[in-house]
Amino acid sequence: MDGPPIWQRLLAGLAYALPWSDALGFGKPLMSQFPLMGVLALPALPMLTFEQVFSVGGFGLGGLLLFLVLFGAVVRNPQVPYTVRFNVLLALMIDIVLIVVQLAMQILLRNTFGNTLLLRTLDNTIFLGTILLLSFALVECLRGKEPDVPTLSEAVRMQLY
Repeated sequence: MDGPPIWQRLLAGLAYALPWSDALGFGKPLMSQFPLMGVLALPALPMLTFEQVFSVGGFGLGGLLLFLVLFGAVVRNPQVPYTVRFNVLLALMIDIVLIVVQLAMQILLRNTFGNTLLLRTLDNTIFLGTILLLSFALVECLRGKEPDVPTLSEAVRMQLY
């Protein structure tokens, strides 16, 4: 068996629970129509619990705290194996993209259009696309390979070198 050891692969794969938990907000319309899809929320439950425990007065600082800890203690620590650092930073970058899209939709679209079919379709598309992307990254990580996500993987490599 070549590549990183199993413990590094599993530890690196845990990082993808963070963007998975942020993607669940986009999946609410789909999960309300198909309750069986609620199973997709199970991998994100530890992150959601962590974010709720560390929210201050209803203002969610748990996600920010987790982001800062992962970035400072894992990504910027040269003693952490490269595989773990790469996958954690890739998960953080995907999470940043999701947060920016979520804020843009909240500010630009939801206040203007409300809860229309167009926005529900866009939410479902973002949710399913994110779940597919994270599933691909997780499978590649568990196989011991670097997930090659266009643009994001290049940005991660530039940050780590």
